Amino acid sequence: MLYLAIKVLLSAGVIVLASELAKRSTLLGALIVSLPLVSVLAMSWLYVETGDARRVASMSKDVFFLVLPSLALFIVLPVLIDRGVGYWSALALASALTASLYGLLVWVR
Repeated sequence: MLYLAIKVLLSAGVIVLASELAKRSTLLGALIVSLPLVSVLAMSWLYVETGDARRVASMSKDVFFLVLPSLALFIVLPVLIDRGVGYWSALALASALTASLYGLLVWVR
């Protein structure tokens, strides 16, 4: 149970750090978010729990391919906001596009 609590606190800490830094500098917040910290943490937890390096390598490859459709969100969201679409609507539209691209990639792969 302590191990699970440590995982949750460390993982959540990365998100809190990014959002707090973004209040001071969006570039610093973006830097933290753009780092593959969540992926590294998840792969590390997977390795610690399974000891299976091949599974970690497979996950790393899967993450690489799944990052590609996520880029759509970071392109479409600011374009929509710049064109006057409200934040929540822009986020919903960009997320829907991203989800569709994820589905397409998983289907093709």
